[in-house]
Amino acid sequence: MPTTTNAPAFAPAALFSDATLREAARITADSYQPLWTGPSGEQSSGEAVARHLEATSALLDQDGWIRVYDYGKDWSTGAHLADDDSMTVKDMLRALLRFVRDESGTEPHRTLSTALRHVGEAGKAGDTDTASVAGHVLDRVIQAHTGSDSARATPWSERQHRTHADITALLMAGARFARTYGPRTTAWQEA
Repeated sequence: MPTTTNAPAFAPAALFSDATLREAARITADSYQPLWTGPSGEQSSGEAVARHLEATSALLDQDGWIRVYDYGKDWSTGAHLADDDSMTVKDMLRALLRFVRDESGTEPHRTLSTALRHVGEAGKAGDTDTASVAGHVLDRVIQAHTGSDSARATPWSERQHRTHADITALLMAGARFARTYGPRTTAWQEA
């Protein structure tokens, strides 16, 4: 996992105060786009989004967080696969599987955006709608935190000095925000 430098001198949990969450609520109220409606066109409750964010934090605690994936690795120089005509199909498949296992690594580290998506895809603590809404909730928290209306959670999480504790603090702040300011029920629950 990449090392981080220039870590903030304050505790990560202190990053996102109640005042920050109130400012995020103000930004949300002033926004022309509805925050709690996902790509399906249906509304998600604050509780459902909070569960998604908490499950994302648990996933990152379990598998590990990584700031960004290293896509710059030169894959062309690491391949030592034999391609002679005497190999059987079984031998070729074994060599290929061994190569993929060795080159891809076994560390399941995830970025913030990947973990949000994976929780939604798993379908136990959320879905693709709550994943989308959760991402927008985190954006609002980061906008309130930074004072920038163009700030987004994913680039914030990818800054070189960011730590796993910072990401956990953001996710927990997002869950608090969702429970406090999100809809109590969804439209289909009211019907």
